[in-house]
Amino acid sequence: MKYGLLTYVENKRFFNVGDNIQSLAAKQFLPNIDVFLNREKLGDYKGEPVKLIMNGWFTHNTHNWVPSEDIDPVFVSFHMNNTAAPAMLSEKGIAYLKKHEPIGCRDQFTADTLKAKGIDAYFTGCLTLTLDSYKVDDSERGEDIYIVDPLYSYPRPEKVFYSAKHTIKNILNGTVFQLNKKNKHLKNFISKDILDKAEFINQEPPSNQYSDEEKFEMAEALLRKYAKAKLVITSRIHCALPCLALGTPVIFVNGFDSFVDSCRFDGILELFNRIDINSKTGAFTTNFNLEGKIDKNTSVQNLEKHHELANALKEKVRNQLNK
Repeated sequence: MKYGLLTYVENKRFFNVGDNIQSLAAKQFLPNIDVFLNREKLGDYKGEPVKLIMNGWFTHNTHNWVPSEDIDPVFVSFHMNNTAAPAMLSEKGIAYLKKHEPIGCRDQFTADTLKAKGIDAYFTGCLTLTLDSYKVDDSERGEDIYIVDPLYSYPRPEKVFYSAKHTIKNILNGTVFQLNKKNKHLKNFISKDILDKAEFINQEPPSNQYSDEEKFEMAEALLRKYAKAKLVITSRIHCALPCLALGTPVIFVNGFDSFVDSCRFDGILELFNRIDINSKTGAFTTNFNLEGKIDKNTSVQNLEKHHELANALKEKVRNQLNK
C-alpha cells in the first residue's frame, strides 16, 4: 500500500500555511510519503491504491468531488463547509461517504450535516491537536510573544484591493473606509507595549513563490517558533490548535460574524482561552480572567480540554492505517 499526503491549490494572491500544518499533522502518522495529492483534484488520481488521511477543509472544487476509487480514505478531522455541502452531498456524494462511514469530523457542524443525510458521522476535533511531536521542554521556552493574523476577517488592504473589481466594490460599499478597524479593536484589549514589541506573523503569504517543499518547511518553522513562545495571540485555528498540542499558552481572538467562518468552530472554540469581539462595536468579553489589557505580565494557562480528543484521534488514525 502506498501513502499519500494532501497538498493544496493556491488562489491568485495568497496561500494558507495552515493547510500545510494540517498535512504535517497527518504526515507524522505515515510510514512514508509516496505521492502528494492535491485536495482539489482527488477525483483525477489514477494509479496504485493509496491510503490518504482526509483531514481539513473540503472542498473549493466541488465539481471534482468525489475522490478516485484508487484512493483509500481515512476520514478524520473532516470539515465540509456550509458553502460546499449542497454540491458535495449529491446522491453520488452521499453514496461515497456512506461507503466509507463512519466519518470523523473536525467540527460538530459537519457531523450534524452528514448525519442529517443518513451518514454515520461523529465529532473528532482537529488532527493538529496531535502535533505534540513538535513540543519542546519548557526550559526552552523564551519570552517571545507572537500575534498571528489577529481579526483577519476584518477588512485589510490585501483583500480590499485584491483586484480592480474588488477595489471598486469595496469603495462603493464603504469597506475601504474600515481598514483601521482591526488596529482600533486590538488596542481595546492588547497593551501598546505588546503591540509594539510582539512579532506579528502572517500565515497567508503571497502565492506562486514557494514550492510544496518550501511550504512544508515554512509550516515546520512556524511550529518550532510557537513551541518556544511565551504567549501566542491569534485568530487562526491552525495556529491556536497546534499551540494547545505544544503546551504553548494561547489566546484565541474571535471576531467572526459570518456563518462560513463560525460553522468551522462548532465544538472547537470551547478548547481555548478566548476573547469574543463584537465586530461592529469592538466591545469584547473573555472566558478567562483578564484584568485590563494583555500586557507583559499577563499569564494564561491553557484549559487542557483537548487531551481526550487528541488521544482518541491518535488511536483512530493508527487503527485505520493498520487495517
